[in-house]
Amino acid sequence: MAVITSYISIATQGQGDIIDITLDAQKIITGNKIQDGLLCLFVPGSTAAITTIEFEPGLQKDINLFLEKIIPRNANYHHHDTWHDDNGSSHLRTSMIGPSITVPIVDGTLTLGTWQQIVVIECDTRKRNRKIVAQIVY
Repeated sequence: MAVITSYISIATQGQGDIIDITLDAQKIITGNKIQDGLLCLFVPGSTAAITTIEFEPGLQKDINLFLEKIIPRNANYHHHDTWHDDNGSSHLRTSMIGPSITVPIVDGTLTLGTWQQIVVIECDTRKRNRKIVAQIVY
């Protein structure tokens, strides 16, 4: 078993920004000539998440509307009392979605469905520069 570690850097616009990183992930696989294995993507920090969606404008709006309904940005969170900031919703949204995803690699390609893309969802209330860790085990 071998491991390759790489990184994907992105700049986000703050809470609600959804960025497709599928092509970046595939480039890491192709660039390292990996045929079969597992790709794990992990975003360090507690205010951004990774998942898969159909990356289209309507669903991006739907996800943000859904998150606002269940974890409203302007609600009163005890986290705000601790750090005197405004991102309690950010931490809750991230913990619900999760900071990582693992995708099988078969024949040099991510095994995603036709309408399935890997996305980073920015949950923080401000712009952020994110460095996603990409590890391939093969």
